[in-house]
Amino acid sequence: MRWALFVPVLVVVLVACEEKIKPTVLTQIDSTTLPQQESWNSTVTLTDSGKVKAVIRAGYIRVFEEPRRTMLSEGVVVDFFNDEGIKNSVLTSREGMVNDVTNDFEAWKDVVVVSQEDSSTLRTERLFWDNRKQLIHTPEFVSIVSPQEKIQGTGFEAEQNLNRYRIFRVSGQTQGK
Repeated sequence: MRWALFVPVLVVVLVACEEKIKPTVLTQIDSTTLPQQESWNSTVTLTDSGKVKAVIRAGYIRVFEEPRRTMLSEGVVVDFFNDEGIKNSVLTSREGMVNDVTNDFEAWKDVVVVSQEDSSTLRTERLFWDNRKQLIHTPEFVSIVSPQEKIQGTGFEAEQNLNRYRIFRVSGQTQGK
């Protein structure tokens, strides 16, 4: 009978004497700089009033709450769509970012945009897409190759399908018909 009373008392004493180990806190890591979500080989769809404007695929995606943005890396591919839902151009880059408030997009490192209509190809190192206006632009150097011309310059804006564009400081060649 004594053992029956002794064992529970021993357990209570051992538990009460146990040293509480506090978890280690890494003070050098600021939790506000960590992403709230991460995903690999994923797709993000940007819509406006139920219409698909762009479909973005990336090897690695990180979503941050402050500032509200989605960072894209490890290969980015963006399909742009017109108001009728028809894909009109494809952008590729190594990295990019979506502003989660405006759905504007920025791409950098080896940016290439190809028109689906006539295979016109734009190359630059940094490019911005304005979701509301459906325009792409950059202050950087650009090179465009189309069936009619090879043109380059610094500073650029265009419709996302590359039908109409402006280069601000131009140099290049055109081929007359």
